Amino acid sequence: MIRIPKGVEEAIRAHGAKDYPRECVGALLGGLDGEIRIVQEARPLPNTFDPSWEADVRGGAIEDVPGQERRYLVSPDAMFRLLREERETGVKVLGFYHSHPDHPARPSVFDRDWASPWYIYCILSVRQGVPQELTAWQLDEAGDAFLEEPIEIV
Repeated sequence: MIRIPKGVEEAIRAHGAKDYPRECVGALLGGLDGEIRIVQEARPLPNTFDPSWEADVRGGAIEDVPGQERRYLVSPDAMFRLLREERETGVKVLGFYHSHPDHPARPSVFDRDWASPWYIYCILSVRQGVPQELTAWQLDEAGDAFLEEPIEIV
């Protein structure tokens, strides 16, 4: 389960609306209470996805690769800074959030391919610029499928 304060949920929704029609991305920072992940902050991050990168990795023509309207990437530098901050402050990187412009709040194959089993991934559906459903997911240990996690807004 993931517990998110109402103000943090509102910040995630505002970020999704602001970045529409591109996917927004951010880190979920906080702590643990047993199995419950308690979010204290949603920190916006730049979406650094570049279609040429996916075309190089997967092969194929760049025009066949969606842009930031269907993909997000947290840069290695941003990830390094987050993990260094976690080590220095003890505030954990619990996971990440991102938006799905004009698509359901369900993980894509791309999301699964780049996910890590420890993190929670919140997905916000943004339809025609208006934030809609917010869901949370965790990749199973085998890395085969996402399992939906309950969200508690407090």
